[in-house]
Amino acid sequence: MSQTSARRPRVLVLFGGRSGEHPISAVTAGGVLRAIDRTRYDVLAVGITRDGRWVLADDDPDRWAITDGRLPEVTNGSVRVLLPQAAGERAVQALRGSVAEAMGDVDVVFPLLHGPFGEDGTVQGMLELADVRYVGAGVLASAVGMDKQMMKLVFAGQGLPVGPYVVVRPGELDRDPDGVVQRASRLGLPVFVKPARAGSSLGITKVDDWADLPDAIRVATEHDPKVLVEAAIVGREIECGVLGGRDGAPARASLPGEIVVHGERAFYDFEAKYLDEEAVDLVCPSDLPDDVTKRVRDVAVRAFEAVGCEGLARVDVFVTPDGDVVVNEINTMPGFTPFSMYPRMWAATGLDYPALVDELIQLALERPTGLR
Repeated sequence: MSQTSARRPRVLVLFGGRSGEHPISAVTAGGVLRAIDRTRYDVLAVGITRDGRWVLADDDPDRWAITDGRLPEVTNGSVRVLLPQAAGERAVQALRGSVAEAMGDVDVVFPLLHGPFGEDGTVQGMLELADVRYVGAGVLASAVGMDKQMMKLVFAGQGLPVGPYVVVRPGELDRDPDGVVQRASRLGLPVFVKPARAGSSLGITKVDDWADLPDAIRVATEHDPKVLVEAAIVGREIECGVLGGRDGAPARASLPGEIVVHGERAFYDFEAKYLDEEAVDLVCPSDLPDDVTKRVRDVAVRAFEAVGCEGLARVDVFVTPDGDVVVNEINTMPGFTPFSMYPRMWAATGLDYPALVDELIQLALERPTGLR
């Protein structure tokens, strides 16, 4: 009898991290910790502080909730956590001062990390080196999905429709500000200025006057030195969840959902996502004609496959007034609280939140190790 079958699989829920999305990762972890079936899985909660320390964390979901508008934070603890250091080893160790103590094997890591230093292939590469199974996309897919320029190049190369955009490379604004504005002006107003490698709508500005473009680029560079300027696309903001297939089956797409921003919000920014629920409606399933829904789901799976995703992803698209579907981006570790769009779309499709968490763990247990 194998070690995995002789006991409950052990799942290490990993969250926090060094990116600006640290608190959202913690909120996501709270949702997963609440939903995971502890009669089927042993659970170990590990947080990563903002300075990169891996610490033993509280596995109480309430500890990681947004309370009175305050976002949770992983803080330094007295117990550091060390992951396996060699291929074939799965034992995690607790480091108390200078003394290491064995904490048992880990079968699957659930890396609920958003943004750089977690969703970009860095943590995935470390887990690959140790042959530890994990939930979600691998190294290449994570890196491509994190970099909006590379993502769009891959999508276009696979024949998927993407909107017009301009890349502003590090230092380019200082070297040639007029040239940057001139290149961007071909997109027409308004435009959206975004960090190339960030999520949760951090650092995004809507620009309605070219005089405001340099300041918007500087805001974006606070999160990433490479910046994208994207043409605004007139259309409905539609999202679709994708799950990897079991036993070699193709990936599956959820029913789509729609983001409807109202009030004074110009777009679906960080505050609208997490702190101002009255500013946005998440409609799921979206009210689209059947043929358009079918196209959205098809495009979502094609986008998932184009970057070589595994496990899960959320694909964001625009549906134009003519019914065309234009891919905006793919998120390889989407927001995963029970109220986030990804779980809501799967709930509308027939897979509730606890079942979705279980499905992702099972997909991770199926994936091979040492062959990547």
